[in-house]
Amino acid sequence: MMFENVKAVVFDAYGTLFDVHSPVGKVSERLGDKAQAVSDLWRLKHVSYSWLRSLMGEYVPFWQITRESLDYALAAYDINDKQLRDELLNLYLSLDAYDDAKVALAGLKNMGKATAILSNGSPDMLGSAVKHSGLDPYLDCVLSVAQVKVYKPDPRVYQMVLDRMKVKAEQVCFVSANTWDAQAAANFGFQTARIDRFGLIDENIPGKPKMMLKSLEELLGVV
Repeated sequence: MMFENVKAVVFDAYGTLFDVHSPVGKVSERLGDKAQAVSDLWRLKHVSYSWLRSLMGEYVPFWQITRESLDYALAAYDINDKQLRDELLNLYLSLDAYDDAKVALAGLKNMGKATAILSNGSPDMLGSAVKHSGLDPYLDCVLSVAQVKVYKPDPRVYQMVLDRMKVKAEQVCFVSANTWDAQAAANFGFQTARIDRFGLIDENIPGKPKMMLKSLEELLGVV
């Protein structure tokens, strides 16, 4: 199976290009046996707070949600350490990219494909992560929901790709490791690849990814 007539390959950022668990991983000794649970809850609340705020019509920048979700996770496990909290937030600004991210983006640029990030992240957060990871030379644009002030999976977010990159929905290959994001993008009309980083199954919501891949590098053989 191949993607057809793809002009732009657009990536989700968090969990797809960037490892959202790397901050806690770097301080795991200080969190002990709570480390994985804190990281998982931080991520869960990060996503759910964005959905809840969208439904409530109460948009705030993603950096505020990052802080608020971390504070919840630390409080849930009775961790009261301001220095550790501040360190985790700083680490979130310099997330590690997955090993396959640069290889895939560089390969796509060599193929002449337009590339972009479409993310819930605030512009400053995304700029910091892209620069830290060295991915900036391989991206044509970085799109943040700050422009429309609502979070994925609202269709207005995916529409930004068409408006900015001057392509049709069917000419976009959208790539995400997040089930709900990949399926919402497919429902919008993108050709969608889900990267199976976490061994998840599809959600019972509209939209079905065209392809399931184990690695971002596999994109180079299907677009």
